Amino acid sequence: MGQASKILVVDDEERIRRLVRMYLERNGFAVDEAEDGRQALEMALSGQYSVIILDLMLPGMDGRDVCAQVRQRLETPIIMLTAAGDEANRIHGFEIGADDYVVKPFSPRELVMRVKALLKRAGETDYQKVDMPQVLTFPNLSVHIDARRVEVGNVEVNLTPKEFDLLVYMAQRPDKVFSREELLRDVWNYQFYGDQRTVDTHIKRLREKLGQASEEVSHYIVTVWGVGYKFEVPA
Repeated sequence: MGQASKILVVDDEERIRRLVRMYLERNGFAVDEAEDGRQALEMALSGQYSVIILDLMLPGMDGRDVCAQVRQRLETPIIMLTAAGDEANRIHGFEIGADDYVVKPFSPRELVMRVKALLKRAGETDYQKVDMPQVLTFPNLSVHIDARRVEVGNVEVNLTPKEFDLLVYMAQRPDKVFSREELLRDVWNYQFYGDQRTVDTHIKRLREKLGQASEEVSHYIVTVWGVGYKFEVPA
């Protein structure tokens, strides 16, 4: 029998940690807990966790700071857990490297589904099949899949793991229109629990980051009104 995936649950409320732990353990996960930001950062940087569930408001060190410092070293999937569910907070969370955002009060079962979806995504290579090229090249844009590096002109653009996954998924299928539901299903692996605003937020951030290096390249991500998005290089 394989070793259980280990999840780090970070929240200053013992009640929430206990509830999340109970549901995760029921689903076969091993769980560690941290109650403040500094403890969480030290534990997270050990690199032994498959997913980190991270509260935004923490004593000692803010969850945003923990997320940003973890992301500098590791690509461990991070789910932000917070009472602040407005768009600005979601965008900032994604910008510093969070992979998902769950707003309190939340359904523990939904949280478990999101953990499973992130684990499934981290372990799959469906959109990076062996017959696909490992460097995608377009005018002024190069995407190095194995190295997880994006270059616009001669400038390296720093993307979060999920922004990179989204770009690769679309760029491997130029001109194909993807609905938000398809992107949630294939990039996030959400079949029932995904928030479509997650896709819009990531597309917005992806365009902004590409646009900082080249306005032309930012236009490769095209909105198809009423449907979704596609990757298109003008002829």
